[in-house]
Amino acid sequence: MKPLNVFFATSETTPYAKTGGLADVSGALPPAVAALGAEVKLVMPLYRSVMDGDFGLKLLDEHLNVLHRGRVLSSRVYMLERGPRLNVYFIRRDEFFDRKMLYGTPEGDYFDNADRFIFFSRAVFQLGKLLAVKPDIIHCNDWQTGLIPVYLKNVFQDDPFFRKTRTLLTIHNLAYQGVFPGEYMEISGLPASLFSMQGLEYYGKMNFVKGGILFSDLINTVSEKYSLEIRTPEFGQDLDGVLRGRSADIFGVLNGVDYEQWNPSTDPFLAANYGPGDLAGKKKCKEDLLRVYGLDENREIPVIGVISRLAGQKGFDILAEAMEEILRLNLYLVILGTGDAKYEKQFAEIGRKHRDRVGVRIDFDNALAHKIEAGSDMFLMPSRYEPCGLNQMYSLKYGTIPVVRATGGLDDTILEFDPETGEGNGFKFEEYSSGELVKAVKRARWMYEDKDHWQKIVSNAMSEDFSWGRSAKKYMDLYRKALTKS
Repeated sequence: MKPLNVFFATSETTPYAKTGGLADVSGALPPAVAALGAEVKLVMPLYRSVMDGDFGLKLLDEHLNVLHRGRVLSSRVYMLERGPRLNVYFIRRDEFFDRKMLYGTPEGDYFDNADRFIFFSRAVFQLGKLLAVKPDIIHCNDWQTGLIPVYLKNVFQDDPFFRKTRTLLTIHNLAYQGVFPGEYMEISGLPASLFSMQGLEYYGKMNFVKGGILFSDLINTVSEKYSLEIRTPEFGQDLDGVLRGRSADIFGVLNGVDYEQWNPSTDPFLAANYGPGDLAGKKKCKEDLLRVYGLDENREIPVIGVISRLAGQKGFDILAEAMEEILRLNLYLVILGTGDAKYEKQFAEIGRKHRDRVGVRIDFDNALAHKIEAGSDMFLMPSRYEPCGLNQMYSLKYGTIPVVRATGGLDDTILEFDPETGEGNGFKFEEYSSGELVKAVKRARWMYEDKDHWQKIVSNAMSEDFSWGRSAKKYMDLYRKALTKS
């Protein structure tokens, strides 16, 4: 059987450029798909962070010509052989991508983000022709590549080169849709007739994700629960009606975990390594974490870890309301993250007020993130919504018990521990409120005192397997299913 030619179009990928979970998925999924026999071309912009990195890129071509704003813009293409059946291609156009940040600064998004990703989307098609490789599947990711399915069916529909090409759109977070002034419809080169309620029009503006939803052959989200949630008014971000119209073509595929990066038995950032058969190293990691945060080194009381963007979506509003009651439970809380100025200030103040029990770092620190996963006893994720979530899956591997709200991927991966049956790997609460959050933390705190039950829940957690291989097989199934679409 001829291997599938998959073009994986993304705006960020580890280790080259990252702002969030999309980069982690883009770094891990393509190699997993290639391992199943697909020929994968990962395509992304050449940002300044890539140029500054020592990745060993090779110049492939100096003249990739892309039609943009009625004229042909030339760009360079660099490539990197990343493994068997996987090459990475970087589109270089400095006026669009040679910037310190990927999408904007702390003051706001870049003014020309629409231009940047209209150009990038069209460049993906030109790359296929440059390589003389007809994509079977173009796998699109979030709003930055949401226009690719629209172009395929409205600009390249009569091009024999792409006659058999099909698209899959992965929605990593529906809150980010790529909404821009309506004038970009003309700039995009798409038919004016598409600027309607039945097309890309969205409250008088142009919506990139809406276009991808309407014109992709298949759609998936990064957990099964989230694929259902986005079709409801509560989570649909004003696109729930459009999504319900595509219900037959929407699927949920849970993200995987890169266990080469997140494994306590080999993690180079830890004070001591450990595994399911010997948890002595975890105790040393706890001591190390308490020292790093300057907290009293009382190993007998539990540590709750939080690594997150500090934002309302992540539950920091109800966590702030619950703090006083949580701290009465005799525990430590360590927080790492950056985000909304409001929450950065609020939690920094909480850390100062309760310096003997709460440690707060307003920062992004990868090494410290690993130390928190290993040194904490519990991990808190009280999200208002969570398309997938990765930290709860990292925590399971590290024997750090998740306390989560039952939404999206958190609900799909965490099962409430039942002391009678011994089944379960964490603690969950349903209602989004500080009161229910406190109740879940209390259940975990009480269970921590029962050493036999706690040992069982830790054992359950560490035996879970969310490796990318399983998820990659589901993506291969979706690719084949998309190929059957007319």
